[in-house]
Amino acid sequence: MKQPIKQAADRPDKPVNPSGDSLAGQFLVAMPQMPDERFARTVIYICAHSGEGAMGLVVNRLFQGVAFPDLLEQLHVEVEKPRGSLRVHYGGPVETGRGFVLHSADYLREGSMAVTEEVVLTATVDILRAVAEGAGPKKGFLALGYAGWGPGQLDQEMQANGWLNVPADAALLFDPDLDHKWERTLARLGIDLSMLSADIGHA
Repeated sequence: MKQPIKQAADRPDKPVNPSGDSLAGQFLVAMPQMPDERFARTVIYICAHSGEGAMGLVVNRLFQGVAFPDLLEQLHVEVEKPRGSLRVHYGGPVETGRGFVLHSADYLREGSMAVTEEVVLTATVDILRAVAEGAGPKKGFLALGYAGWGPGQLDQEMQANGWLNVPADAALLFDPDLDHKWERTLARLGIDLSMLSADIGHA
């Protein structure tokens, strides 16, 4: 796996984009009228957002047909007696051959990028080995691929009512109940799904 984001923090304990208008560390929730079927009923966790664009991971879909042991074998990560595993998510349609581990902040290594004080992104083979050996983060998942936006693109999509932004927290982010995460995330805004329409703007 490669380092996904150019602005990976030199000091991984410091969150990226901690202030300003950045959506880093928030959820994007697809509106019911989302025209792109790839993102229908998705919840995306934004890992980076700046004037250069945005990058996030879908957090409520599994990557079909791929399991953690399969990836260890493909990457030639040999662990005699595996003690840990990760769910493999569909992270988004861009570069689905690249892997990213989104995880709790109890694991910080060189190459880790703190998104918030609770959530960290790591894209190295070392974290996969650590997980398999039982020495990885307490919470997390592995995402293949990511969702990416060019400069100003995400802001335009939000103005067109394609997405709602919702405050995120680690409890919901890492909750294994993926089937209801879209509804639960919207519920945090007090939104009745039956009332959503194309007239509603972003939160």
